[in-house]
Amino acid sequence: MKNRILPAFAAIALTMPLAACGSPKAPAPSPNPSSGIESPSRATAEEDRQAQADLPETRLVTDVWNRQVEIPCEVNSIICLGSMAPRLAAYLDVVDMMVAAEDNDIETMSVRYDYSPVYHGQLKELPSAGPGGGSGENNGYAEQIIQLQPDVILAGFNEDAADELQRQTGIPVVSIRYRTQGFIDEGFHRAMRVFAETVGAGERCEKVLSYIDACKEDLAGRTADIPDGDKLKAYTGAVTFNGRHGFAFTYVNFPPFTAVNAKNVADSFLESQTGEAAAAAAESGKAYIGNDGFEVDLEQILQWDPDIIFLDPGNMDLVRDEYNHNPGYFNSLRAVREGNVFTMPSSNAAGPNITYLLINAYYAGIILYPEPFNDIDLEKKAGEIMEQLLGQSFFDEMEEGGLYYGTIAIGG
Repeated sequence: MKNRILPAFAAIALTMPLAACGSPKAPAPSPNPSSGIESPSRATAEEDRQAQADLPETRLVTDVWNRQVEIPCEVNSIICLGSMAPRLAAYLDVVDMMVAAEDNDIETMSVRYDYSPVYHGQLKELPSAGPGGGSGENNGYAEQIIQLQPDVILAGFNEDAADELQRQTGIPVVSIRYRTQGFIDEGFHRAMRVFAETVGAGERCEKVLSYIDACKEDLAGRTADIPDGDKLKAYTGAVTFNGRHGFAFTYVNFPPFTAVNAKNVADSFLESQTGEAAAAAAESGKAYIGNDGFEVDLEQILQWDPDIIFLDPGNMDLVRDEYNHNPGYFNSLRAVREGNVFTMPSSNAAGPNITYLLINAYYAGIILYPEPFNDIDLEKKAGEIMEQLLGQSFFDEMEEGGLYYGTIAIGG
């Protein structure tokens, strides 16, 4: 019962700061000319002016680092910088509020960023406010931002970087930085709600989060009763994480695997890889800053001997180069010999593409659990996800851009 109440409560909470700023009073009813009563219009007008004068001009929002940021009561213009910021603007359908964009969004349409196929035409017409990227550091073009004078900057920046840009520009900087901890965890919900509270998009926010939660429930429910002993051992390699990597770069808590309760062989390193960062985030109430991606020893993968291997098709040139230098190693892996190697398109580009995470999770389910997922048409489901989060399907463009699904030959 508590979980069902939370979205509605959060939606109400998101509207409260706006209500606190006040709203114009409803006009007084027109007097009846036949009543003989004198019109109170002068008194009413004076009361309205006084009421407006008494309204606060600013309000406080708390960002993902628990920074209290003073912003205008009414936000009409924004700049989005760094990890996740332009993407969340797209999910919340507030791209029209952006008065600048980042170079990577202006220069080219790239399916690596899930919002780009939908919004590149609009973003390319905006002035530049930064180079883009997901480092979390302050790389905004301060002078250009000062000239543009947005009401607020939404930034996927680290705490110190957000403070620095705010000092440089004199413009409020609200951080919505998010790094994946499991499968679309509460950290994402928090980042979305902070953004939505800032721009007044609470209703749209809760609609998107409700859809995502329904997908998560569906994915987990299909596999919840499968014993671990009946699950295939899965490995994901050549993962894109802060850059491109070869076969041995993998991921603990890999979101598509977590979503379907898969047996991720790399999760044997879960505690050593993320335990300290996860504990720190839980204790401080701040954003998670762990590194779920890491490089494992090649011999360890041989010991795991996974049943199914997933690889990022965008990094297959690196994997094939490794194969050419050591074909014996790869051919000793059972999954390679038996043709059980599949693509797993990257979901990371300056933060996780939530649409791709959801699609990848359904794809992992189809491969690892054919029977529970036999009713899922991946292209149809992908189109639905894209439409819910971004307003239109671009599945064909995604695959044409190199993010495709299917089997793959390492030595081919």
